[in-house]
Amino acid sequence: MNLHEYQGKEILASFGVRVQRGIVAHNAKEAVDAAKRLTQETGTSWHVIKAQVHAGGRGKGGGVKLAKNLGEVEDIAGQIIGMNLVTPQTSAEGKKVHQVLVAEDVYYPGPSETSEYYMSVLLNRATSRTMIMYSPEGGMDIEAVAEKTPHLIFTEEIDPSVGLLPFQARRIAFNFGLSGTAFKEMTRFVMSLYKAYEESDSSLFEINPVLKTSDDKIMAVDAKVTIDDNALYRRKQYAEMRDLREENPIEVEARSVGLNYVDLDGNVGCMVNGAGLAMATMDLIKMAGGEPANFLDVGGTADAKRVEEAFRIRLKDPNVKAILINIFGGIVRCDRVAQGVVDAYKNMGDAIKVPIIVRLQGTNAELAKEILDNSGLAVHSAVQFQEAADKVKAVLS
Repeated sequence: MNLHEYQGKEILASFGVRVQRGIVAHNAKEAVDAAKRLTQETGTSWHVIKAQVHAGGRGKGGGVKLAKNLGEVEDIAGQIIGMNLVTPQTSAEGKKVHQVLVAEDVYYPGPSETSEYYMSVLLNRATSRTMIMYSPEGGMDIEAVAEKTPHLIFTEEIDPSVGLLPFQARRIAFNFGLSGTAFKEMTRFVMSLYKAYEESDSSLFEINPVLKTSDDKIMAVDAKVTIDDNALYRRKQYAEMRDLREENPIEVEARSVGLNYVDLDGNVGCMVNGAGLAMATMDLIKMAGGEPANFLDVGGTADAKRVEEAFRIRLKDPNVKAILINIFGGIVRCDRVAQGVVDAYKNMGDAIKVPIIVRLQGTNAELAKEILDNSGLAVHSAVQFQEAADKVKAVLS
């Protein structure tokens, strides 16, 4: 589950990580009130107005701007709230901005120069261990750093039996070229950041930039936080932070009826039980000359109601030219699925306007094929994998 920047910062601050302070506003008037309050609490005279959407690269899309007075705060907040923000990580339509974070200006003058660093905490899937990835070249062009100067990307892998050790945090501070107060601050920052990652059940922390201020404080100026969905049952305070407006509405609807669904750009809808078979089915569609329109795991209870819900969700996509149902009848009997398909088809009437290919294999597969063949409906039944692929190819050509 992805969080907004302000929510991620709330979590970081609760574990002692220093963050750029800010207040959320939903309109221009609230933004001005937030700026006045921040000035009282922090002494800042300038404010940064930051669009709150689930996408990176907001600055490049005009979603992060500096306001030097209250008039500019009102004008900029009014411009950003309600706009469709297009960034390198959004579609061409962009994402609508519903709220902004009014944040303190932390690039104030002082005895030393400010410096921006990059830091993330994530799982290294190759070793099944948490690692900290970091670079002395943080900021808006971190992607270019990875592409053009990969030697400036460092990693620190963490042994799960002992956790992050102090010498590792010191090594990170050393590789940043820090000394004195800034060195100690960075060591503390890294230790607190790792603790926050572990104890919040997160799967990703990305802080870009981590800022060394002109008075040698270390703080998170931005925060991208992803919480592990599997841990939300025991992190109810984080589950309540979910913003459904930022998620794909079809995926939200599918989750509400118990379907594991991921929307894709393709022309063949899939309905499968089991994630492994779903991946194989997507490969099958590609081999047949089509493109999978989704990943959809209906689970082990593919009854008529669930099949009908899956149909309705899948048919909302006008790009879908065919639907392939591929079920292995291990937990669920094939004849039950077949009856579910027939019942759903009849219940939906004329709503189904695309060909449906059904491959059922496993318990009572032959009985299932008989039910489909005798239904009188425009359903193409198949038993073998290749046979299903051939039928997909035929309906697309």
